[in-house]
Amino acid sequence: MAKTRPEHHSTPVLESAMDYAEHEKTYNGFVIGVKWSIYSIAVLMVILYFVVNP
Repeated sequence: MAKTRPEHHSTPVLESAMDYAEHEKTYNGFVIGVKWSIYSIAVLMVILYFVVNP
């Protein structure tokens, strides 16, 4: 069985290609969207209860 050696980089990578500000903005938008979706579904369920219930 052949033994392989891991590649060593001469210089460490200190920069990240990810834009953290944009990531936070997107995540916060997602959380707000989920929160309002849950509120909307709850209101819809209450309305449907009174409409469908004889």
